[in-house]
Amino acid sequence: MTRRLISTGSPFEKTAGYSRAVVDGDWCFVAGTTGYDYATMKMPETVEEQARNCLATIARALSDAGFAMEDVVRARYHVTDRAFVNRVFPILGDVFGEIRPAATMTICQLNEPEMLIEIEVTAKRRTAG
Repeated sequence: MTRRLISTGSPFEKTAGYSRAVVDGDWCFVAGTTGYDYATMKMPETVEEQARNCLATIARALSDAGFAMEDVVRARYHVTDRAFVNRVFPILGDVFGEIRPAATMTICQLNEPEMLIEIEVTAKRRTAG
């Protein structure tokens, strides 16, 4: 299988030279995804809304690539404030509670001050059986 690039149409992808996701065989690597609503190019104010947007964008990218959230085996979460950890845990648990990928969360700075969370995932296509 050849490498396939998945785009959300975000202007950042072309400017910064990256793909929202790259499919390579049974693997799908989804780039760090922030909370922008790509239809309006607006960033919600709360970390909760941003987390939901991140996850929706990731789900769309995975679907476009022929994968599902259930295929996620690795997740990396980056938040800009320690206080956000307990605010996003329930949202992450709603999505990944049964999937339970290996995960890491870091407290860090992101590219723009309005960005409060960034999520990156890796998925592996499951085989029947």
